[in-house]
Amino acid sequence: VLTTINFLNYIDQRLLSAVLESIKAEWTLSDAQGGLLGSVFVIVYTLAAPVGYLGDRMRRKNLIAGGVLLWSLATVGAAFARSYHELLLARALLGVGEACYATIAPSIIADLYSPDRRSRKLAYFYLATPVGSALGYIIGGYVGQYYGWRAVFLCGGLPGLLFALLAVLMVEPRRGQHDEAAPPGPSISLPATIKRLLQTPAWRINTIGLAMLTFTVGGLALWMPSYLERAHGMSQGPANLLFGGITVVAGICGTLVGGVLGDRMQARSPGGYFKLSGIGLLASSPFVALMPLIGWLPGIFIVVFIAELLLFLNTGPLNAALVGCVPVHMRGSAFAVNILCIHAFGDALSNLLLGVISDAATPLLGSPAAGLSLAVAVTAIPVAIGGVVLLRGARWIARQPQGLATYPG
Repeated sequence: VLTTINFLNYIDQRLLSAVLESIKAEWTLSDAQGGLLGSVFVIVYTLAAPVGYLGDRMRRKNLIAGGVLLWSLATVGAAFARSYHELLLARALLGVGEACYATIAPSIIADLYSPDRRSRKLAYFYLATPVGSALGYIIGGYVGQYYGWRAVFLCGGLPGLLFALLAVLMVEPRRGQHDEAAPPGPSISLPATIKRLLQTPAWRINTIGLAMLTFTVGGLALWMPSYLERAHGMSQGPANLLFGGITVVAGICGTLVGGVLGDRMQARSPGGYFKLSGIGLLASSPFVALMPLIGWLPGIFIVVFIAELLLFLNTGPLNAALVGCVPVHMRGSAFAVNILCIHAFGDALSNLLLGVISDAATPLLGSPAAGLSLAVAVTAIPVAIGGVVLLRGARWIARQPQGLATYPG
């Protein structure tokens, strides 16, 4: 149930990307205004992320069910938006609902499996990222091309109403049931929780690496379909089908391979999760930079596949490291504050910033296509920074007696 809901989560997130050019055309929007539609979701999602703190203190399945219901209603509501500002409101409500889910569901997954299996199980759970995103592109591209962008949001939102009910019916596992010496832990305030997380080295390293990854992935996820339509003259359906198809194949391969390799490398060294993720991010950077520089369309898709494969290697390992670097009773809070940070410094910035760069560069470079190409190329910088941080962090963690679980008492 949780994994299927995660598919719906990413489908609904990516519907906007698939039809962004159509929305911009109907309301005569700039790239910056289009980017704000992506950023407002992430900004509100980020501000609502501390709800994960409640997941350490309340019935988690009820919070999840409420979040799924809210985001599904918001997606349906987007289909009936009569203005740009009403669509902005629908995107904001989507952020509140999805924050309730994303901050809490991984802690339930962690309670279902022993530590030596978590990276793989979380990798399966996060297969929803590439596959759900791809389905969002494909459904949005073809439904939008033939029935208009409003029908896209209607198709995306209705299934979530059923899964909100299924979430209520789930049997929730006992917290920390597969962890050694997993007492309930003291109840501490949210400010004290945040202070403790910030004092945890592995949590800080993980959060910086994920923020840089999120900046790049979020920016590309929103703007690549528009780039293919604008710079290479592709129509909406084929552009989303090809980009979505490559995303799903690269994402499945990268996520599954990363989950298995992450567990193996972590078994050999306490910094194994970070080492694999650092290599993946650093190696992806030149391929991301090459995407808008290649004029041959098949070559672009080859480079996109390699870049996404390397980016998705990190999904299972980094989430497993996040689970393993804090006490059991703080996992919901660890995900909540992590999500707040990675989106505040990640795609909340990149969605809007790429639009601003595109608008600013267009008169200088002579065309909207060239302006957006420059904006896409900029996303190579953050993943290179994230890769360096994770590799340095891996070496530091490997020298600590407690490894990932080096946190204040």
